[in-house]
Amino acid sequence: MQKLIVFLIFTTASVFSQELIIGEERVSPGINIIFEGAIRDKIFPSNRHLNYENSNVHIEARVNWDYENIPKGAPGGGFIAYLSISAKITNQRNDLKTFVDLVPHLNMIDNFHYARNIYLPGGKNDLYTVEFYINPPENSDLAFHMDWIKIFGDKLIDNHTFIYKNINFLEIVNGKRAY
Repeated sequence: MQKLIVFLIFTTASVFSQELIIGEERVSPGINIIFEGAIRDKIFPSNRHLNYENSNVHIEARVNWDYENIPKGAPGGGFIAYLSISAKITNQRNDLKTFVDLVPHLNMIDNFHYARNIYLPGGKNDLYTVEFYINPPENSDLAFHMDWIKIFGDKLIDNHTFIYKNINFLEIVNGKRAY
């Protein structure tokens, strides 16, 4: 029985250690955003992404409609497309920085999300400040019908900046994906 309990604790810790929640936000009109640091992954097409061997964190933004208080016709939990999302990761010890644009990704766990593999600008034991910048789609990328304009105006979302300090990626950097 004790072996089973230890196994369950270890297994549960491994499952939940796959992603570090950096922050959670809710913005108008009914959009949920979850920022995460995940274990690096093999991303395809490989010529457009930092490869597995040269990265140590998979930085993510899950951006979805909420299930309540959302625009009519929006699918609860549905992915919000066409956003421009970038991140700046600053090492709080040495002030080195990494900048990255997050692009749409698709996997079997989170489904659609914005993400990129990165290499942290410093040690895995260091603390980091992570800034996320979210901008609405360009006018050439998304068109609006009059019913949306009348209620929400001529954009999907306002510009937003979210800053999180003292983020420790140690567990994520040391993690391994099971393929």
